[in-house]
Amino acid sequence: QVQLVESGGGSVQAGGSLTLSCVASGNILRINSGAWYRQASGKQRELVADISSGGSTNYANSVKGRFTISRDNAKNTVYLQMNSLKPEDTAVYYCNALLRIPRVGGDYTFDSWGQGTQVTVSS
Repeated sequence: QVQLVESGGGSVQAGGSLTLSCVASGNILRINSGAWYRQASGKQRELVADISSGGSTNYANSVKGRFTISRDNAKNTVYLQMNSLKPEDTAVYYCNALLRIPRVGGDYTFDSWGQGTQVTVSS
């Protein structure tokens, strides 16, 4: 069974740091692209950052200069390093990845989501 498993969430004070990890497990060939989204209470889910298969990155304006998305292809893992955290960063953070799945007759791409991890930043 293919799945994304997130870890690293928690509670920190403003100005602190956290690193989220997202590991793709199961029978996969690779992560094509990865992204982190977040959803604050009562708000819509929003894109925080994404990383392409070639390593190009994109960030929401609200996190530029504070968050860094990266990947380790050997470990099938996508990371989100979060520095200088603010109370407005409080949300459930979700990992999303396009996974390349092997299959007899032809590989295919599967859009997978993690279960979410809570990040709480207190002032």
